[in-house]
Amino acid sequence: MKPYKIPDVEIELVHACIAGDRKAQRALYDRYKNAMYSSALRILGNIDEASDALQEAFIDVFEQIRQFRFESSLGAWIKTIVIRKALHRLKLVRMNEPLESATTIETDTWHGTIDAGYLEKAIQSLPEGTKTVFLLIEVEGYKHKEVSEMLGISTGTSKSQLNYAKNILQKILYKYYKQ
Repeated sequence: MKPYKIPDVEIELVHACIAGDRKAQRALYDRYKNAMYSSALRILGNIDEASDALQEAFIDVFEQIRQFRFESSLGAWIKTIVIRKALHRLKLVRMNEPLESATTIETDTWHGTIDAGYLEKAIQSLPEGTKTVFLLIEVEGYKHKEVSEMLGISTGTSKSQLNYAKNILQKILYKYYKQ
């Protein structure tokens, strides 16, 4: 596999951020904030939690920027930090959430054609652990091995959770389609 070629603009941004250049830090944040916020929001399903995860992640990005080794894209490196922050916040939220609300699946309120909004609603209705695995693999593009390491689960559990998520989504969307 051919090594990833980092664009010069990103190399310059990284070096300027390492030097403590506030304008470069702002430019880096502005360049990646929307995509990273979307990733955090998909995992957390809550605007405030996603905003907090994004803020915490970028604090870590600027504290750890010296550790970026230019072996992958800068965006992939930042996304890993954002995903880990979102997963950490998700664990904290889960600890304070009543168990029954984590597994509630609502399909009664859907009307009209299935579009991206309805699909997003179906995904957000998945049980938390299942939803997290589904989003990391199917939306974010991580491999089962990476997901198992991030979540502290076995690769087999990751695979079964993904399969379970797909089965639930299939039932939800089929039930909706038949209405």
